[in-house]
Amino acid sequence: MANAKNRFVPPDWAFEFHGHKCPFMPLGYRMGLLALDKLGVPREKDHALHVFLEIGEGHPQTCMGDGIQIATGATFAKGLMEKTYWGKLAATFWYPGKTPVRYTLKPSLLEGFGKFEFFALRKKGIEPSQIAPAITQEVIDWTLSLPDDEIYVFSERPDFHYEPPKGSFNKAICSGCGEVVFERYVRMKEGKPYCIPCSGYKG
Repeated sequence: MANAKNRFVPPDWAFEFHGHKCPFMPLGYRMGLLALDKLGVPREKDHALHVFLEIGEGHPQTCMGDGIQIATGATFAKGLMEKTYWGKLAATFWYPGKTPVRYTLKPSLLEGFGKFEFFALRKKGIEPSQIAPAITQEVIDWTLSLPDDEIYVFSERPDFHYEPPKGSFNKAICSGCGEVVFERYVRMKEGKPYCIPCSGYKG
């Protein structure tokens, strides 16, 4: 990569986890590291840090979500990442006792991508894994060479309030399918516990 000493270069395993090389996973990775710095907290091992990712569906820049998870440890499976489905390239990072912070990608950065062959090929429907490595590396190296303030807009969000749901090991057996369902998602029907699909309720 452009600079092997650049702390914003994701490790090789991050690209393996993500499945392909592209510029947006590294942009999410860098965003996550910057957020940890601003909050003054380490990479999340357990369940404190929460990330509210403003991406949606059907736009290729959603790859940045994997980068954020890799950098911060605030993973989807731990219940630490939520999508707002706003179709924006931004995220708010919340940590107990800290002022939440938000990062978004600058429009000028996206405009700059227009000069790269990588995006011309992506617009033709070619998947990132099918693009020549040198073409992909060119745009990754370019993003790594930019200073933070040419990529991101940072803001504090003192008005942002969040209360994590309380964890519980309590569970029941669904009277319909016989599968385990945790209590938060149990729905009672005629005095019996059901999972949401078997209950017929929408949520």
